[in-house]
Amino acid sequence: MEETNNCRLCPRACGIDRRRSTGFCGMGDRVRVARAALHQWEEPPISGTNGSGAVFFSGCTLRCCYCQNYQISAEGFGKEISVTELCDIMLRLQEQGAHNINLVTPTQFADKIVAALDRIRGKKLHIPIVYNSSGYETEQTLAMLNGYIDIYLPDLKYISPELSARYSAAADYFSFASRAVVQMQRQVGPPVFDKSSLLKKGVIVRHMVLPGAYRDSLALVEWLARRFGREDMLLSLMCQYTPQHKSAQFPELGRRVTTFEYRKVADRAAELGFRGYMQERSAASAAYIPAFDLSGIEK
Repeated sequence: MEETNNCRLCPRACGIDRRRSTGFCGMGDRVRVARAALHQWEEPPISGTNGSGAVFFSGCTLRCCYCQNYQISAEGFGKEISVTELCDIMLRLQEQGAHNINLVTPTQFADKIVAALDRIRGKKLHIPIVYNSSGYETEQTLAMLNGYIDIYLPDLKYISPELSARYSAAADYFSFASRAVVQMQRQVGPPVFDKSSLLKKGVIVRHMVLPGAYRDSLALVEWLARRFGREDMLLSLMCQYTPQHKSAQFPELGRRVTTFEYRKVADRAAELGFRGYMQERSAASAAYIPAFDLSGIEK
């Protein structure tokens, strides 16, 4: 198992001893969590009727200038917890009726998550595990997660290295994320639903259309269509971009996505035969950002 004393859990491979310092992700060796609660705002087969048991981890391996969760990803808000406490949080969410355990921005703590799941998965914890990530993953970390994750929920943000460098400080984003999505699908296979239409296993690839970047979005969905069959995965096409965090430093990001931009991508995805989900324009609102207030963590 990878360990954070010479951390290479993400593509940054910074090699920092996180017991003594923080990595590129901004995190040390101990798990830090900002919220753990039932969450209704994921895709329908994830949230269902009761909600997804979302555990929001602090820190991030990207530096997206428009991050909607910047209080925890960039500013590091959260509380340090032990692996035992992480187990307890997941079990409490199961007791509250969560349809799944939804690990949000988990990469920087992947080793600790595996340690927690080793203790309780299949013993006390019996609901699916969702790995909800930026898509910026190494094949080595994903190999470590193989057998622990039932549902992968990765972003696929860009195909252009210029855009990923400009907006997320990661020119190599697509190089890693494209291979990661392939490995995720190999691990869990095509989507499997239960009788209540909840997803039990599979991959949902998320893509958020950005202002002025719909041509990159078109190239991305066309790549997905070439690489995967229409039954292999689901596509969640998002229009929820709102100017947040450091968007003001990039004039082109100072507006929401237009109906024209989003429809161009959505229409092309439909032409290509994707199964999946589209958002209403009303989703472009800060009202859908959860309150990072240590809910479910502090007793």
